[in-house]
Amino acid sequence: MIGSKRARKVAAAEVEPVPTARVTMIAAEPFASALEAEAWLAALKRDRDALVEEARLGTAELNRMLRAHRAAAADPWSALEVSPVHALVVRVGYGVGDLVAEGRFDDALELPRTEVDALSRGRRGDTIGPGERLAAILSGRDELLACEELVLRARADIDAHRPREAALQTRIALETVLAELPSDIDPELAACRAEIGDAANAALSGEPPEHLQHAVAHAVERMERALRRRPAPPDAAG
Repeated sequence: MIGSKRARKVAAAEVEPVPTARVTMIAAEPFASALEAEAWLAALKRDRDALVEEARLGTAELNRMLRAHRAAAADPWSALEVSPVHALVVRVGYGVGDLVAEGRFDDALELPRTEVDALSRGRRGDTIGPGERLAAILSGRDELLACEELVLRARADIDAHRPREAALQTRIALETVLAELPSDIDPELAACRAEIGDAANAALSGEPPEHLQHAVAHAVERMERALRRRPAPPDAAG
């Protein structure tokens, strides 16, 4: 790498401090009163599913901002997606003006790790764990297929409620799955082609109709199951 300073010789690789960032998503409409804010947070404290949903909605808004920034900067290496699962701390609360932007709440709830982990869909269910699979890929005993990445991208678009991108991504993911996986893993997967093609064509001019969005979600679920049914690499499951 070219730079103004010469590389320096080191005897040991010390651990570098890791920078962290705090992101605060603020609702566009303020509460009418402090009592309304208190009642809202109290309701979330009683309803853990609603609390998790608030965290999910905040993450969705953040991801929309990141996508806009990536497009505006024309930088493909900008942050792609974030997830509460990867956050150090997730809080939901209320406060006043700039203080909330600085992470200072009048009152807030911190989601336990068990609740945050519930935001991860956890679809694996493979015969081997992620660590074993990674070792098999790196050692050359298993192959990383192109369709695996494409199906993950389609899933990310579905979960982020981006129906146009999901339809277009699912079309290429489906064709790649059909090309790379043995047909006997899911003999009926090829029958999804017609509806997925219709969904992708509709996505070129706007959001696909609801029934085609359901078809896209169904096709992605089938592809995920087909990938999980792949035979385990030699020695990986034993």
